[in-house]
Amino acid sequence: MDLRDRESHQRLAESLRALREELDIREDFPEAVLQEAADAVATSHLPSADLRDVPFLTIDPPGSTDLDQAVHLARGSASDGASGGGSDAGYEVWYAIADVPLFVRPGGAIDGEARLRGQTMYAPDGRISLHPEVISEDAASLLPGRDRPAFVWHFHLDADAIVRSASVRRAVVRSRRQLTYAEVQADIDAGTADEQLSLLREIGIRRLQQELDRGGASLNLPRQEITHDGETYGILTEPALPCEDWNAQISLMTGMAAARMMIDGGIGILRTMPEPDEGALGKFRRQSEALEHPWPADMPYGAFLRTLDVTDPRQLALMHAAASLFRGAGYTAFDGEVPDAVVQSAIAAPYAHATAPLRRLVDRFVLVTCASLCAGEEVPGWVRAALPDLNALMASSNQIASRLDSGAMDAVQAALLSNRIGEAFSAVVLQGSPPAVEDAPGKQAPRLSGTVQVTEPPLEAKCYGELVAGERVTVVLVEADIVRRRLRFEVKPTDAPLRGLE
Repeated sequence: MDLRDRESHQRLAESLRALREELDIREDFPEAVLQEAADAVATSHLPSADLRDVPFLTIDPPGSTDLDQAVHLARGSASDGASGGGSDAGYEVWYAIADVPLFVRPGGAIDGEARLRGQTMYAPDGRISLHPEVISEDAASLLPGRDRPAFVWHFHLDADAIVRSASVRRAVVRSRRQLTYAEVQADIDAGTADEQLSLLREIGIRRLQQELDRGGASLNLPRQEITHDGETYGILTEPALPCEDWNAQISLMTGMAAARMMIDGGIGILRTMPEPDEGALGKFRRQSEALEHPWPADMPYGAFLRTLDVTDPRQLALMHAAASLFRGAGYTAFDGEVPDAVVQSAIAAPYAHATAPLRRLVDRFVLVTCASLCAGEEVPGWVRAALPDLNALMASSNQIASRLDSGAMDAVQAALLSNRIGEAFSAVVLQGSPPAVEDAPGKQAPRLSGTVQVTEPPLEAKCYGELVAGERVTVVLVEADIVRRRLRFEVKPTDAPLRGLE
């Protein structure tokens, strides 16, 4: 769906601008930051280690210019990385990550500004970068055909794609190709993929099996994102492509290796999340039974989530209900004694954010820590000094990013439906109304409400009325306020006339 009405478009632009102001998002970089970035790019020197002969490639959404990662995959021995061997041979993986620390002076203007921002923010009316563009979209970005500094991870995997060794060092690299997920998937589906992409599928599938074997879990909900072609806004809803999952497994593997290095070295910062408690698991099990897709008692919840078909309304509702199992994620820093809680429960292993330094503050510190440990060197003092502050900095940034995402989606949805008040829509209930409770005498009972997935146009929204998760319902649009970024439906009374479903 898209928005072409001029008046609604103008009100939407104003609403999105107001949202940035409400969240106090830093947009323009101070002059001191821009000058320091220009100086850093002009005076930087590439690492002495040269890996430009490794044919790296990148896989990103279309139009991406801030390229954090480049990958190269090959068959080889799990023990020594020698090429050759048959299908029972292991694999070699080279994974280059943008060397942002090369351009950021500890304690300098760029460093200070990055700590205030925390991460790159993505809004429909423009991206708000963590670093100045001369770094994030040029000098540090792993663009094709350019010599670039990188932290290069080198993995030896066995025939089951289990990591047998991992190392990281700084080197100069040159990516050969910049691909999109759609291009990669099309080549694989057509049977025309080269060995690199075929290995991505092969390794990715085997790593996914490892995730299931160790009890990991993923929420593979359909992707819903705002589009903007410079003139009109829209919302695109589509399932993730299989190659996105395979590519993500390379990043997860790297984050797990980084976590293990830091745990063994007694210093670092991990991405942690507690196991869902028995209450949350019990509630989810009851929801699965109510939605007529019971969770088998002998199946880990991660494996169960992989069985869900999100094209089925009840299973889609159950997938949304599973979000309650993925709570409490944060960062755990340590220097000396390793904490007891080091596991990210959805991954079912220790894990660290290490693969997106152009777009996330904490990765810069993780990469320097791992490279130092791998080289047998002392972790720099500026990293040690920052570790205690990173959890709070990232938590604040994540909260702002979440509010920006949800506020922008609410505004665009309201704009797209602002001329359809009173119309009826088909929907599926994602979250039912809570059970009724007896109120104190004289106190007005709150209105029952839940969340629905409107079928066409595809969107999620709040809905008033008695709702049962997984049911198909007809709802009527009662509010689409662009300025307040609010969209509300009501369950259609059985005797109400329909407008919009003719």
